[in-house]
Amino acid sequence: MSALRSLGLGLGLGGLLGALGLLYPWALLLALPLLPLFRLPLAAGLALVLLRGLLLPLPEPPYGTRLEGTFAVRSGLTAAEGYRLYVRHYPPLPDGVYRLHGYIAPPEGKRNPGGFDQAVWLRSLGVRGVFHVERQEALAPLPDPREGWRKRLRAGLSPPVAELAEGVVLGEKKGLEEAYTWFQKAGLAHLLALSGLHVGFLVGALLVLPLGRWRYLLALLLLPLYLWLAGPSPSLVRASLMAGLSLLGLFLGLGAAGVLQALGLALFLQLLLAPHALLSLGLQLSYLAVLGLALVLPTLGRPRGLGDHLLHALAATLAAQAFLVPLLLHHFGFLPLLSPLTNLLALPLVALLVPLGFLKLLLGGLLAPPVEALGRALLALAQAGAAGPLLRWGEISPWGFGLYYLGLLPLLLALHRKLPWRQALFLASLPVVASLLTAWPKPMDLYLLDVGQGDALLARMGGAEVLVDGGRPEQAEKLLRALRALGVEALEVLVATHPDADHVGSLPRVVAELPVGLALLSPTFPQDHPLVQALKEKGVPTLHPGAGSRFRVGRGEVRVLWPVHRSGDDNRNGLVLLLDYGFGKALLLADLPAELEAALEVDRVEVLKVSHHGSRTGTSEALLARTKPQVALVGVGKNPFGHPHPEVLERLEAQGVRVLRTDQHGAIRVLFGYAW
Repeated sequence: MSALRSLGLGLGLGGLLGALGLLYPWALLLALPLLPLFRLPLAAGLALVLLRGLLLPLPEPPYGTRLEGTFAVRSGLTAAEGYRLYVRHYPPLPDGVYRLHGYIAPPEGKRNPGGFDQAVWLRSLGVRGVFHVERQEALAPLPDPREGWRKRLRAGLSPPVAELAEGVVLGEKKGLEEAYTWFQKAGLAHLLALSGLHVGFLVGALLVLPLGRWRYLLALLLLPLYLWLAGPSPSLVRASLMAGLSLLGLFLGLGAAGVLQALGLALFLQLLLAPHALLSLGLQLSYLAVLGLALVLPTLGRPRGLGDHLLHALAATLAAQAFLVPLLLHHFGFLPLLSPLTNLLALPLVALLVPLGFLKLLLGGLLAPPVEALGRALLALAQAGAAGPLLRWGEISPWGFGLYYLGLLPLLLALHRKLPWRQALFLASLPVVASLLTAWPKPMDLYLLDVGQGDALLARMGGAEVLVDGGRPEQAEKLLRALRALGVEALEVLVATHPDADHVGSLPRVVAELPVGLALLSPTFPQDHPLVQALKEKGVPTLHPGAGSRFRVGRGEVRVLWPVHRSGDDNRNGLVLLLDYGFGKALLLADLPAELEAALEVDRVEVLKVSHHGSRTGTSEALLARTKPQVALVGVGKNPFGHPHPEVLERLEAQGVRVLRTDQHGAIRVLFGYAW
């Protein structure tokens, strides 16, 4: 390994370990086995990034401080009291100058499995505070010096293609809406996140000019302009740094920088500037994709002929994808299986669209016809690819990530002829076997998911899942993301305790997207209810059970304790359930009034889901004394009803019951055990 190559890789690895060490100090121990290989470069990279983070940390704003004054808001961010803040207001404030009144609060972490982690996202941007705006007055718009360029790009294009052109050329995705979903499901979303692909096409178009060495300088000078036009996203900064290092070397007659060398230097420089950028998913995806290309493609030799070029293009897609699989599944919950094919077909279109789009920034409507044709072809490809099969997966644990990359390592060694293929395949199979073994014991647990002011409970009963209620209609996407993150591919039983919207509003969407084996509904559901209609359309068997009904589910049992008889009141006719896990029991009270609780045939339980979000009308002292729960779950969000009521909380405290609330804790998991 040359000294220069060792320098680039060493600085990059050292910077990575330094940034990781700022987040997880134990990660610094990983430097010990690498120090003998990279020595001074690794030590320097680690020390410089670590010192940068320790001496100039992201300041934490004074949470709780009230703010009032004039603020400039751009891309949802502003500055106040010397801090960068995210501006929270519904609807989001367009760029402009405002008079704002509100307060600073910490960002929210992930509220549900598969949910959005605002705190991590904002920290990756260098933001640690949220400005909650209570009142706002628009004073003036903020001028955008790039708007003229954008108008020339859109000139002469149909609205769908204009939005696509902004996405492919400038990375602007706001107007894409449905088309962006197509690109995601077709495995083409990376085309809308500016990266090395776009920089490569743009620089490559310039390098064909007959300008000798000066073409390298021209391309080098173009990179800052592109960064200014498109914005300094982590992936575009990475690509620009790598391209800039190679172009500078070519212009000076030193030759192009090696991919791994340039990758390491770019990572070191980015993390030295902003160690928190390591948290950016865009940065992680960008570097891992290039690492896959750098480690795999050199082993394939030079392509000869059209067939070889097609195979190399397919191999490039697979190499990049191989390093991204666990991240994509973890964050998005699915992987498009036709992605290699759709990328192979899309690359020629994008190779023309990017340079033509950039020229259109200068020439306006003159290039509209070819850009329109290329844009429509790319949209059609994305729409067709979106109909392809998807590999769905739940959230991946740190052990899962480790096992995946451990399985990838021997295959890479075999590609580089450092290991026989037979031995490599055997070693790669060991993490697969270990992963299957760890997934063997099935959890017996209960999740109270955070759906705001409403109820949604998922019971996993040893390989079979029961969903009890789902929250309001606007919570459907959040609920489905949580179910997918938890690996739920189908529901053995779906329970709708009563027709109130805060319990069942999202369930028609769940029925539309997940197979359901059996539905249990309160007897008060009318036949024209949207949930009843959705179940009929899907042909789901539906029952209206009463007290005494029992259903064996997986390794557990679902018992219906109420209603005994029908009345005209939804709450009084709600389904009260007892979930028996064998290891313990959970009592789910729906919205049952306290005067009916005495009729429930139940004794001691470990977990109690309180009645009616903690309303004073339920969860009586007599029931608590009889059931003696250890944990009380409260599904609650911001509400005008005073839920959970202080009297209920006092009764629970008097009985020594631990209270867990979704408004304070997010999603709550109670683990009863595992089924083998």
